[in-house]
Amino acid sequence: MRVAVVGAAGYTGLELLECLAGHPQAKVVAVFGSGRGGETARTLSSEHPRLRGRLDLPIRTASVDAIAESGADAVFLATPHEVSASLAPPLTREGLRVLDLSGAFRLSDASAYPRHYGFAHGDASVLASAVYGMPELHRERLAGASLIALPGCYPTASILALWPLVNAGLVRAGSTPIVDAVSGVSGAGRAAKVSNLFCEVSLRAYGLPVHRHEPEIAEHAGTAVVFTPHVGPFDRGILATIHVELDAGVDAAAVDRAYEDAFAGQAFVRLLPKGEWPSVGAVVRTNFCDLAWLVDEASGRVRVFSAIDNLVKGASGQAVQAMNAAFGLDETLGLLPTPGSAQAVGGGA
Repeated sequence: MRVAVVGAAGYTGLELLECLAGHPQAKVVAVFGSGRGGETARTLSSEHPRLRGRLDLPIRTASVDAIAESGADAVFLATPHEVSASLAPPLTREGLRVLDLSGAFRLSDASAYPRHYGFAHGDASVLASAVYGMPELHRERLAGASLIALPGCYPTASILALWPLVNAGLVRAGSTPIVDAVSGVSGAGRAAKVSNLFCEVSLRAYGLPVHRHEPEIAEHAGTAVVFTPHVGPFDRGILATIHVELDAGVDAAAVDRAYEDAFAGQAFVRLLPKGEWPSVGAVVRTNFCDLAWLVDEASGRVRVFSAIDNLVKGASGQAVQAMNAAFGLDETLGLLPTPGSAQAVGGGA
């Protein structure tokens, strides 16, 4: 399988290339810049020295023609939202499988994009053709999909925590789960910003009053939420705490069954033993999501805890997992250690 990566210079681009470099059935044939224009000629090894000797490819200027002529079977778009919106439809018409890591196709309601993403879709009908790229929920739909909208980082941590309860009908009708999550500063991207400088970064809320990931969580978890994101003084990872009101009569055993049924046999969701709690340190540079929960039967509430690496399970690792599912491959390819390898995935930030 031949693949191309657009947006290779960013953190998610690096994580994609780390995963793909160790993938036994994928070959990176071309890499491109972000598609914004005005980019100078450079190579992967100059942008990401850790790839030197492994993927010494030039970073080319992105265009539909150049990507289509690369000979790739699939292309990853680690590009700004509006760039993905312009590139994805013509690339699918050229016969490529498109895996988009931006937010350009995550929401089904076209009217939400100007508010949350700052652009309007030229052809809103394409939204109906996009498959949400969370294999744990949509594995069957991913098979053969031509346009895959990869979930955001916070939505990945939040949806995997919430969906089993919603799917099992355990959430009290009319209630609104509360999602509080903190991410490492790599979630803000690689571009220089004063707030991300070493001496400036701190634990703080941001993206208020409504972060663009709130409608994504609500749509794909199947329940309205109140979502507050925070950035913390660490490089990568997300820890989310979700507060949910349970329906009358729901006990701890029912909650346990909901998670066990939802994630039985799932390679990348780990349900922690009772009394153990997810930590960022346990999931960084992996494609795992660690989950745990604590039921208070007296109050009828459950607290759910979810940890992921924002750059891997929250972005590039999940993209490779979705590609594997779309092409009918073992979903763990490129994402778990193989004999003789130093590590599974990840490097970068």
